[in-house]
Amino acid sequence: MTDRKILLGMQLGTTYGAQATAWRSPHSTREGYTDFDAYVRHAQAAERGKFHFLFLPDTPGIDNFQPGEAPVFSFDPFLTLAAVARGTSRIGMVATASTTFMEPYSIARQFKTLDLLSHGRAGWNPATTSSPAAAANFGQQVADRPERYQKAHESIQIVQALWGSWEPNALTFDVEHGRFLDPDRIAPINLAGEHYSSRGPLPIPPTEQGQPVLFSAGGGANGLTIAGRYASGVIGSTFSLEDARAQREAARDAARAAGRDPDEISFFAGLMPAIAPTVREAVDRRLQLGEHQAPQRVPYLGQMLGLDLHPEQIDRPLAPEQLAVARPSPFDPRAPRAFEVAQQGWTLLEVLAHGVIDYHPTPVGPPEVTADHMQEWFEAGAVDGFWVSPDVYADGIDTFVDGVVPILQERGLFHEDYEGTTLRDHLGAPPQYGLDPRLKG
Repeated sequence: MTDRKILLGMQLGTTYGAQATAWRSPHSTREGYTDFDAYVRHAQAAERGKFHFLFLPDTPGIDNFQPGEAPVFSFDPFLTLAAVARGTSRIGMVATASTTFMEPYSIARQFKTLDLLSHGRAGWNPATTSSPAAAANFGQQVADRPERYQKAHESIQIVQALWGSWEPNALTFDVEHGRFLDPDRIAPINLAGEHYSSRGPLPIPPTEQGQPVLFSAGGGANGLTIAGRYASGVIGSTFSLEDARAQREAARDAARAAGRDPDEISFFAGLMPAIAPTVREAVDRRLQLGEHQAPQRVPYLGQMLGLDLHPEQIDRPLAPEQLAVARPSPFDPRAPRAFEVAQQGWTLLEVLAHGVIDYHPTPVGPPEVTADHMQEWFEAGAVDGFWVSPDVYADGIDTFVDGVVPILQERGLFHEDYEGTTLRDHLGAPPQYGLDPRLKG
């Protein structure tokens, strides 16, 4: 047993689930797309399982609509989480907001308001949006990468300065002398960069955690710089234990380079479990959601296996002569898993239902399979935690909470209850109010 425990976040996208076809599940309410009470129910289920935070991905634009899929980026994340905040009491809430298309002052005000509303449970994932559809919605074109990341640095620094512009003891409530506040303790920030500037101050006092916590979900060298300088949580995308360990170490190295303690950063790997009493039942569960899409995926599965595959073979396993020459592609990190499943004799449709081309690893089968995956990665030092994307929220969150969480708790890997009240408490993130004084420029 170890004192170190797994941290858990949960993706909260549509009201249906992480799978784009989750609306087809018999457990989903078809008309629930605009049901904000459903968001609250899902958050409450995650809070019952002692998840540390919810994570809302977002981009302010949709490139195209697929007739069989529910849009993932739909409603305003701030208003969504405002509803969630009133129906929960402990779980953290991390929202994505674009540093490319949103002004820092608006970001600062919205997030600090959410932080007050939730009593210190808010977090911000700054996104350097590169979607042409999003740019078009703001009458712009996509800027090049250096400009977008320069905007991100300026935005984050201005936002954090604004968060700290109201000193903790500025509110005096001096009835006798008629002084509600001390104006000398509320100061403009007067920050200006190449792309953004703000005078300030922000007319909002500190929250229970001081100010919102920052996350980072960007990749590459630029994303690592953001993570290393500002983030307390890093959301990664990785399909192997070795790559997860490398990504975690890269984030920690970036923190060291910025003059921070690497233990201030928690690295979260994605997970998209398919949980049922047996592997067969878990595969059947996924088949309920995406069978109509699968024929379009067969050729791509062929590329992963080095084979020329056609949709006509979807209901058959690989032939012996195909298995003899199949090889996992070195260019797709998901290919080894696809190759492993294909060798077990499943049909191509069933191979796809194992989640082999999902955007995070998919443990398939009883709760122990998911728990074993999490334990292996955690004890190998590859992660500090996971952000879980349940396929169907209506029953998938409860299945994880009632199946996987007790196993992790019995193994001494997951906490029994919340130790604190704020997101900063949950992550073990150090106090911060305003700009981090260790960072220069």
